[in-house]
Amino acid sequence: MSEMRAPSKSQASSARAHAQAPQTQAAGSNLLFLREDEIRTAQDLLFFAYRDFTNAADVILDELGLGRAHHRALHFIGRNPSISVTDLLSLLRITKQSLARVLSELVAQGYVAQNAGRADRRQRLLTLTAEGQTLERRLFEQQRDRLATAYREAGPAAVEGFRRVMRGIMDETARVYVDSADQAARVRKG
Repeated sequence: MSEMRAPSKSQASSARAHAQAPQTQAAGSNLLFLREDEIRTAQDLLFFAYRDFTNAADVILDELGLGRAHHRALHFIGRNPSISVTDLLSLLRITKQSLARVLSELVAQGYVAQNAGRADRRQRLLTLTAEGQTLERRLFEQQRDRLATAYREAGPAAVEGFRRVMRGIMDETARVYVDSADQAARVRKG
């Protein structure tokens, strides 16, 4: 694997100037953002943002001997109490074997409970235990702080733009999931 090179002085200066420039153009008014170099920059941004966003939780996970797959499972089980294993597989898009390994570790460590379905006793429904809720909350708070800072610095228009871009990257099933989760959150708030 090759090492990353530090940006040259001119690249760093250009990046600072761009970051400090007011963002007043309307979306789509300058189609230069669709050039390949801009798309590659967006790809860099996604990779680095993912690395740094997940690192906030990785420190805690490492202490517990857990990894990112465990975190994703905790997140979606926490967001969807009593989610079936089949539905979790669909959300995570991992193999049954991978999920079985992750779940067995989370159950063994007391973070997740499995119960039989009411209508179909073969169905396994997953919920976080009190200990699992505490861990999921701790992981969330690490990442929440990073997101809240970024949102605060970017401003409301950028937050809405971010949501639109992320939705555009996701497939339809992910958009449906996010819309349903947003709707459920609004209902819970009253």
